[in-house]
Amino acid sequence: MTAESTISPARHAPALLGQTVVIIGGSAGIGLETARRAREEGAAVILTARDPERLHHVGLELGARIAAFDATDFERLGRFFDELPAPIDHVLVTGPGPYYAPLAELDFDKARRDVDAHLFLPLQVARKATGKVRPGGTLLFMGGTGGRRPAAGALITALTAALPALTRNLALELAPIRVNLLAAGFVDTPLSATLLGEQLDARREQLRTTLPIRRVVGPADIAALAVHLMTNTAVTGATFDIDGGQQLVEG
Repeated sequence: MTAESTISPARHAPALLGQTVVIIGGSAGIGLETARRAREEGAAVILTARDPERLHHVGLELGARIAAFDATDFERLGRFFDELPAPIDHVLVTGPGPYYAPLAELDFDKARRDVDAHLFLPLQVARKATGKVRPGGTLLFMGGTGGRRPAAGALITALTAALPALTRNLALELAPIRVNLLAAGFVDTPLSATLLGEQLDARREQLRTTLPIRRVVGPADIAALAVHLMTNTAVTGATFDIDGGQQLVEG
């Protein structure tokens, strides 16, 4: 037996060992996959979601603390943060899919809920993070790239433009807490399946054919980037596009 064959590959310490990650919207899709990856990297995980039954199962799977509530109930969100053990290290905020509608068809009740979920929720989390997140810890918000096309609709276009600016501002206001934004294109999640229904397979095939990466972006791709940003302490105030090159090939 040679010396080379007896040497084991170097093992690196888990990147989030001893840290605590809070994921708002952590029972499915991107949030769940990020929770799994964070656990693999040694983190303790605290999850919130609206569906108590699904959240309970995920909590058992991951050995995570859980709290079932609607994050856009800002009074309840505030109590959740007040009751968190301090300090924590990272917070990921996911949310519902974007609301696409032209002005003539805009449902203002849905629009208000969308503004709550994609603009006021990050603001509320940012305010509550003070005193809870360690210096150098991370706030991660989810945005998208589809709303950069004017044809997507006035509301989603406005929110898409607002989130990078919000991220940059909060990175200064909350320093040394770091604040970053993940801007995703189509991600193959249960939410996408619900929204597209019978059109899901056709959409997948279209993306496999047209995207430069020749595959569909999945929750694990977003989770890998999220965990990287939790561990890379040089990054703040930035927006990271993660869409497999979707913007390059779609008008």
